[in-house]
Amino acid sequence: MLPIDFGGHRSSGIAATAYNRLKRYLGYAEDTTKLFDIMQQLALPEPAIVDRFGGDVYQCLPLSTGFGIRMDRWKPGRLTDGSPCLLPYDFQPVRNADGSEELIDPRYGCTVAKCPAGGLYFDSTRYYLSEVLDLDELKQKLTVPQVTEEELDFLEAQAKGLYETTEKAILLHVGCAVFEQGQQDFGFEGFYYNLAAEPEMVHYWAEKMTDAYCDNLGKILDRVAKYIDVAIFGGDDLGTQIAPQISPSMYREMIKPYQKKLYQFVHKKSPDVKVALHSCGAIRDLIPDLIDAGVEILNPVQIAAKGMDPKELKREFGKDLVFWGGGADMQGFVSATDDPKEVYRHTRELIEIFADGGNYVFTQVHNILADISPEKIIAIYQAALDFRKEQLGE
Repeated sequence: MLPIDFGGHRSSGIAATAYNRLKRYLGYAEDTTKLFDIMQQLALPEPAIVDRFGGDVYQCLPLSTGFGIRMDRWKPGRLTDGSPCLLPYDFQPVRNADGSEELIDPRYGCTVAKCPAGGLYFDSTRYYLSEVLDLDELKQKLTVPQVTEEELDFLEAQAKGLYETTEKAILLHVGCAVFEQGQQDFGFEGFYYNLAAEPEMVHYWAEKMTDAYCDNLGKILDRVAKYIDVAIFGGDDLGTQIAPQISPSMYREMIKPYQKKLYQFVHKKSPDVKVALHSCGAIRDLIPDLIDAGVEILNPVQIAAKGMDPKELKREFGKDLVFWGGGADMQGFVSATDDPKEVYRHTRELIEIFADGGNYVFTQVHNILADISPEKIIAIYQAALDFRKEQLGE
């Protein structure tokens, strides 16, 4: 039977404003919507909505989903379109005179993200290693992530609660990015430069980060492995719209060894937990390496990117990899098409390709964007529900 993911993690989610319009269209109250992903402004879908669209996945939220903002307390608030919601209690952006908003992280005492006036997302602004010039300076400034007992308690309570109250798959977003974290620490330009000109420095950074990630993963899996089904790594976007961000040879030398260490760590410690990777873009040339590294599930399957033809991907990698996504091109076709019937047809064709022979979890390509109408969202998921009914002979 076709598994369906409706908002099961932060790369298969739904913009909170689109979610509220969908709830209004379906007759649900809007003021119970939780804004759980601040950067992308995503809603946390409620069980009734997940069930309405056939969702088979719940996510286990971390204590903080970014920018130091905790997910354990909520307060009434408003989304960018003025509709009601519940905001994380610690979400207190500073509004500037020009209408932009900034997030100040008390851990660092500085602005860590900014949303321009009229913007839909918060962009990171803190690249704390961007001025590092050599290995000695890196050794002085580098800090590595450390999971706290409070975070472990929070994760365990959630995972155990979901395990005991639902039969849906349980997914944990573990982060542990290598490539993308380098961009966030050194800055995009700085990381690209260092990969080429300062490989020794990048290797040192990656080794220290990966060791810390494995230490944290070990503590997390000790608490939650018996409850969860999938650990998804990312974002670790390796592609642009037209090609990998770095050459396959550079990827194999500078990034793959550390990703492989992480994925194999999970395989060895918790064999029943499936390893998923979120990686956007034109990554066709890297997929064999990802499989070799230990990736079992690939998301979001960005079918509009160069070389990411659904039929070719399924034919070449469908036996070795579960594709999780690729079910509707949100950035291209769905955004540009007004007719829900065409959206349904588009989605159904993609399901027929990816679901052939199994090894597929249906969801759209990445998140449902803020401007997507309820009618188009319903058309996307109705195509999946109809396909599943036909599988069951109903």
